Amino acid sequence: MQVLSGTRSPRFYRTICAASGLLLLATASGCSLLEDRSERYVDAREGTPLELPESADESRFSQVMPIREINTSESGKMYPSDIPRPPDMTSEILQENYVIEELDGRIWLLVNDVPGRLWPQATAYMNERGLGVAYDSPQLGLLQSELANFSKQARELVGLTNQASADEPMTVIQMRMSPGIRRKTTEIQVRRVERSERPGELMPWQDIANPPADAMALQKELLADLGEFLKTREESKSFSRAASGMTSEPLVRLESENEEAVAIRMDLDYGRSWAEANRALEEAEIPVVDLNRSAGWLYVDFRTADEKESGWFDWFSDKEKPRHTHTVTLEERNGAVFIEAERLESYDGEHTTSDLLNRLFEYLY
Repeated sequence: MQVLSGTRSPRFYRTICAASGLLLLATASGCSLLEDRSERYVDAREGTPLELPESADESRFSQVMPIREINTSESGKMYPSDIPRPPDMTSEILQENYVIEELDGRIWLLVNDVPGRLWPQATAYMNERGLGVAYDSPQLGLLQSELANFSKQARELVGLTNQASADEPMTVIQMRMSPGIRRKTTEIQVRRVERSERPGELMPWQDIANPPADAMALQKELLADLGEFLKTREESKSFSRAASGMTSEPLVRLESENEEAVAIRMDLDYGRSWAEANRALEEAEIPVVDLNRSAGWLYVDFRTADEKESGWFDWFSDKEKPRHTHTVTLEERNGAVFIEAERLESYDGEHTTSDLLNRLFEYLY
């Protein structure tokens, strides 16, 4: 039977209104209707440990997301608000522990550890690869090998031919270790040195501008091999007190006036300073709108997250492009590079130049 418009039962409308009210209440209350699972962390039983095959190297396996332990005697006193937070797995560490970096003809291995712990491992590497150590200076961070000419293993490692000859140059490997720009890191360089006769002492380290391609290729091979060797020795507890004295004044300093940051001083050459500043901006997630290396400036967007949002209309519009709000400048003065910042007059947000310099310093050092 057809029902005419306007003749439906009032009960039908009351049912619809009640259902709509419940739906609105559930939406407004958010997660209040869901189960509170926060106490499961306390009451959960420990699972069965992961069993690795006998052939697996246990030193290469670790927890990606470690869970902090709870004292069993105190677990009954815990409430959801007391549950310990997981450890910060990104504090003061690199994304990778062993990274080969290259800039302006220089190549080095960046390691997330202090020189005092790496020095014994570097010495062990030289010995196990048949190079040996003829001279060393932990204070200078220099290791110099024995002659590689008389060891088949060493000859292959440094790129000498299989057949030795009387007129071939005397070849040694030098390794240089120094504190990295970023705290708790170490930079390691290697090079092959050729002489007409056996070196009778520790030779000073000399940087070579624009080294040939074959020399750079050999350095990369040696550093990659050293990185793999260090990975297998990560659990070693050896420490060199002599090499710990290698630490020097920080290469990056924050300069302040009246408790406000005004500049960042970098005791590096301009090329390295420029590269480090760009890396810091990228890791700090500060967009670069434009840049000019020769002129020494970078236009950046240093607005807050709230300032970048345009409200409800964000849902219906494309993502806003970065906007120039601050200018970062690099200038060489008195044998150092100074990073300074300037805020545009058109920017009316809350971030100051001091905020920008402090943020950069966090990622530079």
